[in-house]
Amino acid sequence: MTSRVRLFPRITVGVPVFNGERYLAATLDSLLNQTIDDFVVLVGDNASTDGTAEIIHAYAARDRRVRHVRHPRNLGAAANYSRLCELSETEFFRWSAADDCSQPRFLEACLEGLEHDPDAVLVYPRIMMIDARGEPIEEYDEGLHLPQTRAAVRFFTLLRNTRLCNALYGVGRTAVFRRTRLLGSYRGSDIVFQAELSLYGKILEVPETLLLRRMHADSFTRMTREQQREFNNPNRSGGAELYHWRHMGEHLRSVVRAPLSLGERLRLLTGLARHAAWARGEFVEELVAATRTLVTRTGP
Repeated sequence: MTSRVRLFPRITVGVPVFNGERYLAATLDSLLNQTIDDFVVLVGDNASTDGTAEIIHAYAARDRRVRHVRHPRNLGAAANYSRLCELSETEFFRWSAADDCSQPRFLEACLEGLEHDPDAVLVYPRIMMIDARGEPIEEYDEGLHLPQTRAAVRFFTLLRNTRLCNALYGVGRTAVFRRTRLLGSYRGSDIVFQAELSLYGKILEVPETLLLRRMHADSFTRMTREQQREFNNPNRSGGAELYHWRHMGEHLRSVVRAPLSLGERLRLLTGLARHAAWARGEFVEELVAATRTLVTRTGP
């Protein structure tokens, strides 16, 4: 008899990876050791050139929950993340970084949170930072438990508190994820995605430490800004990065697109206008830097 997990998985775990042979096996081991089994693991291989593909093939050969999605070229991290969500055929979805580990109760605990509160769109656990060897560094307080009923409160609380975007790796409702624009190929699009998601419902934290977030020399958080841009979008054209302008424009698009009442939409737009006025120095500074870059590149 075919097991239920092979017929009716409820959760898709998307694992985007590029040349991740060092930690990928540990990540997959942790995902396959969950206390529930009705899930599939889609490993999005961004045309890796190391032993990543061989590792995925070995796991897929012995566990039908593991599926290899190999892209013909490196799409960049952001497009890889988004593509995995687009490929999901289950009710719930989560991303797992290819160098992180999940404790056995991760999926079960987050699923319980979603089932308990139908207004929740994303549930994530508490986080332990670990080093390259898997040794604990410290617990990390994400500060993104957002049970408020008003979208504007959730949205601006998230923007104030977001730092490492660990909540991104929680379990969410696939249909709601797809109503957003997912991750864009620009720096900080994970912040924009989380903020947009908060307009659709609650983001809740499970009071259990279930995500082991690995900090190592090659992790995204240790990269320079230029390296982060290349990692997200290796096919981008050159040019100045208008980070604050881009984020403001994306936030405005999120507010306009979301299913909000007129009053709530006005509160959000007013709040964004106040933020722009308060941070006007940063916006001006970016324009000046971009102008200097343009003049330097087009000068004699």
